[in-house]
Amino acid sequence: MNYESFIAGKLRATPPEGIASPGAPSSALFPWQRECVTWGLQRGRAALFEDCGLGKTAQQLEWARLVSEHCHGRRVLIFAPLAVSGQTIREGAKFGVPVTYARDSSELPASGIAITNYERIDKFNPLDFAGVVLDESSILKAYSGATKRALLAFTNELRFRLFCTATPAPNDTLELGNHAEGLGVLTSHEMIARWFLPDTGAKAGTYRLKGHAVEPYWDWVTSWAR
Repeated sequence: MNYESFIAGKLRATPPEGIASPGAPSSALFPWQRECVTWGLQRGRAALFEDCGLGKTAQQLEWARLVSEHCHGRRVLIFAPLAVSGQTIREGAKFGVPVTYARDSSELPASGIAITNYERIDKFNPLDFAGVVLDESSILKAYSGATKRALLAFTNELRFRLFCTATPAPNDTLELGNHAEGLGVLTSHEMIARWFLPDTGAKAGTYRLKGHAVEPYWDWVTSWAR
């Protein structure tokens, strides 16, 4: 075995666990947006780290619609900040994708897409859904936060997961690790142990990539995030 084969064998590739041949996304999306939706459906558990203005809401709605269709109408739940819920419902109407706001499980639609705010996570049972979307998923930033722990417990019950945010910034190691953990790819502790060292020149609890790990690390990130 040569060195390249040895290193390749250590990579933690994450195989697709979604829909092998998903339905075609809406033609109302731009071609690259349709590519992202299709990729996310095939992955099953994926993240969209797209900058502001690139249409993450339209993509997550189309992803949720196609997951629901694939799962015979089972619901998909979107968690979002309270101020974003109305905007998402209006965006759904623009693209012909009905979205129902639900304060608790009694207000869920019989099928399709529901949306609620993060503070109401305890009002819902993950077993009622085929999939989940975290809008503004940078809420996972708090490493030991109660909301982060509740969200990871909720999402870990579901096969289909999509996390959408214009961040994390490339240097926000813990936030990237929390996303990977929430998607069931690798725990944050495993990610840090594999590719990072404590950054002794910065404040406690910060890390830097090992010199030889930069390319393998970002290859790994781009296997589950776009």
